Amino acid sequence: MLELLYIHWNIDPVMVHLGGFALRWYSFGFLFAFVFGYLILLKMFKQQKVNTSHADSLVLYMFLAVVIGARLGHCLFYEASYYLTAEHWWEIVIPVSNGQFTGYQGLASHGAACGILVALWLFYKRQKINTWWVLDRICIIVALGGAFVRLGNFMNSEIYGYETTLPWGVIFERDPEAGPNPRHPTQLYESIGYLILFIVSMAVYIKKKGNLHNGRLFGWWLIALFMIRILLEFTKVRSVDLGDSFFSMGQWLSVPFVLMGAVLVVLSHKGKLNEGIYTAGYVPPKKKEKKKKK
Repeated sequence: MLELLYIHWNIDPVMVHLGGFALRWYSFGFLFAFVFGYLILLKMFKQQKVNTSHADSLVLYMFLAVVIGARLGHCLFYEASYYLTAEHWWEIVIPVSNGQFTGYQGLASHGAACGILVALWLFYKRQKINTWWVLDRICIIVALGGAFVRLGNFMNSEIYGYETTLPWGVIFERDPEAGPNPRHPTQLYESIGYLILFIVSMAVYIKKKGNLHNGRLFGWWLIALFMIRILLEFTKVRSVDLGDSFFSMGQWLSVPFVLMGAVLVVLSHKGKLNEGIYTAGYVPPKKKEKKKKK
């Protein structure tokens, strides 16, 4: 009787076919998260009376950071033995194998996190806006993006969990390696976890009306996000064989972020993180002069 409750998952990962072009659910979710996140960011900047042109620049930095960081993270952390060879290293940038375009299928969230931190440092050097102030707002949007990305993984029938007898187990029919037995839909677990984190973070931001102690929300967010990742990794099939290691690769990579979050929370409570929006050297963008009609 329990078998009747199992979900047989066989959805086409391609959302729309237009001739030779195919729009995947994963790509749509990724783009939707960026667009929706951009709108949220604009509202935050307007609320704090910060020039919205900075939001435009920040989103561009973020987009490049996520794509480049996530790609490098996957290639270096999870498939280094393949990509760090004389025959395949160039596939990191140009994903073509055996004459066919494979696409950037390998993306790692830990690599994206590292990329975002580097991008925000570059953004600070150029714009002179307090990095902690930016991170307290960006983290809310990233949580939403993570929810959509993991939902995209579910649509792709990838990154699933171990076999389970729980009634919500999913049989991933599109992947022969998944086998005929139901598995934990770990992608959905993570997606729901990140969505809850987005809602809670957004609720805190709204309750405080954007008046946060710099770095504190981001610190708690790091702890929550990567603890979710560590806990749910116990249900996920390991993509890298670490032998008898208690933790998987994803869990080991999450530990430094949890510790970083704890340090930031302590530093924020002790008043060690710079408050305010702008830092020394900030120059407001020049207003574009409207051309007078002759």
